[in-house]
Amino acid sequence: MSPSGEVVASVSSALAVLLVLLACVELGDAAAAVGVYRLIQYDLAGAPLGSRAAALNHHAAAFPLPAGADLSRSALVAPLLDLPLSFLREYLSEKKHLGGLLILLPRNISAKNVEGNNDDKGEPKNVLAELEKLLMHEEVPFPVYFAFHDDNLDNLLADIRKIASSGQPASASTGGYKLVVPSAEPKRVSSPTISNIQGWLPGSRGEGDAEQLPTIAIVANYDTFGAAPALSVGSDSNGSGAVALLEIARIFSRLYSSPKTRGKFNLLFGLTSGGPYNYNGTSKWLRSFDQRVRESIDYAICLNSVGSWSNDLWMHVSKPPENPYIKQIFEDFSDVSKEMGISVGIKHKKINVSNSRVAWEHEQFSRFRVTALTLSELSTPPEFLENTGGLYDTRESADVESVMRTVKLVSESLARQIYRLRGRNIDVFADNSSLAISPHYIRSWLDLFSRTPRVAPFLQKNDPFIVALKKELSEHTTDVHVQNDVLDGMFTFYDATKSTLNVYQVASVTFDLLFLLVLGSYLIVLFSFLVITTRGLDDLINIFRRPPSRKVKGA
Repeated sequence: MSPSGEVVASVSSALAVLLVLLACVELGDAAAAVGVYRLIQYDLAGAPLGSRAAALNHHAAAFPLPAGADLSRSALVAPLLDLPLSFLREYLSEKKHLGGLLILLPRNISAKNVEGNNDDKGEPKNVLAELEKLLMHEEVPFPVYFAFHDDNLDNLLADIRKIASSGQPASASTGGYKLVVPSAEPKRVSSPTISNIQGWLPGSRGEGDAEQLPTIAIVANYDTFGAAPALSVGSDSNGSGAVALLEIARIFSRLYSSPKTRGKFNLLFGLTSGGPYNYNGTSKWLRSFDQRVRESIDYAICLNSVGSWSNDLWMHVSKPPENPYIKQIFEDFSDVSKEMGISVGIKHKKINVSNSRVAWEHEQFSRFRVTALTLSELSTPPEFLENTGGLYDTRESADVESVMRTVKLVSESLARQIYRLRGRNIDVFADNSSLAISPHYIRSWLDLFSRTPRVAPFLQKNDPFIVALKKELSEHTTDVHVQNDVLDGMFTFYDATKSTLNVYQVASVTFDLLFLLVLGSYLIVLFSFLVITTRGLDDLINIFRRPPSRKVKGA
């Protein structure tokens, strides 16, 4: 063979091998790359809860499913309202195998369900609350991700359903779509931090007054907990309480900026962390105080979920309503509420000293023998890890008017005590005055809270949001301090809270076989052509001839 022929033959052989290798690989084109958010993974007192897997690499499936479908190697794609909770409960309780689950969330959680498949559920918010409760309190052995509806995912879902209508689930033999989330094994979050932020408005001490001024504390926790940490913004619980605290600090800072209008009470503002975890940050914050500071606190007002009420607000207390302090505080709130045309009720719940679990933030104060109360739109104490800013608690869950009413109620009640204005019906924070409550200020901070996931273990102490809170409190108060501590208790958290989902359109085995047949025919024709052009037709014929047998001569 000539040198040029040898080169052509070598190149052709290499090309043939490459084509064969490509043909043996499952064909696929990247259809989309979507941001997804993983179901939380955590341990509670050593018990594994939430999603225990992160990596996903399975063919996509969708409802309606064929009878007896095996989903152990399928990733189920389901819009929120099309996912039966009974299906999930069955898979979890009977420990059935599911390759993975992708739940598609509506962009507006608060929208009414007009065409939903859940007849007993009128709103996506209610469906999501039940789903979240189920997934957070169970061990889920398969990866679960959340994503928001968009054109790519809607088109994908339509194609998957079209494939499913054929009666055959997507697989390597039928083709379809493959969902891939390349994720490493989730790692334990070591020493998760909680950050408490405090600021003071010192009162005015008279000449020769050696006694320490009494203190009134206004407190709100700002962190959240939900099924997807990267989506848990908690606009109402408890973004609304934290925003109300900032506005109260802002308007009282104007009064306290002048010695003539500075009250004879210290005002202490505390933004606490660890709220969903038994108000762990509040406990650590109180423990860090000198005993004299704690003893100087007349009472504390804790603000919790105050962003979606219209007429009724509740004052939760641990001490009996007959207690002189509690009675006077309630009367102050009642007087102001009547002038505002709203109602404030009182709920008494005695704390169980032998049980470390607390339902309200003020109960941590009660354990330190500090009089305290919680103002909330909730009439009953929430269950453990509920109403903590889950997926359904979005910007639409909190309105500016509700927060303004809360600020007005608290501020006017405080002013009447601090300045001894009880019974005089004076509107200190009147509209259109220099002390007026600002809807723009409240709206802007509600918007920021609603864009910021705040699950404490994933919120670093130098996070820009914590820096922003400290800076804002420094604008209105003095001696601002951030206390960083380690979240303790029974919780262990794991990372990998969000990722990218790659969607591949894959070909069926039938297509692969047809492709191999065409490729094989092409290679045979190419091989024959190369042999004929470089060696001649006789050599090609000789290749396919059976070689003559050789007899071995005996010794």
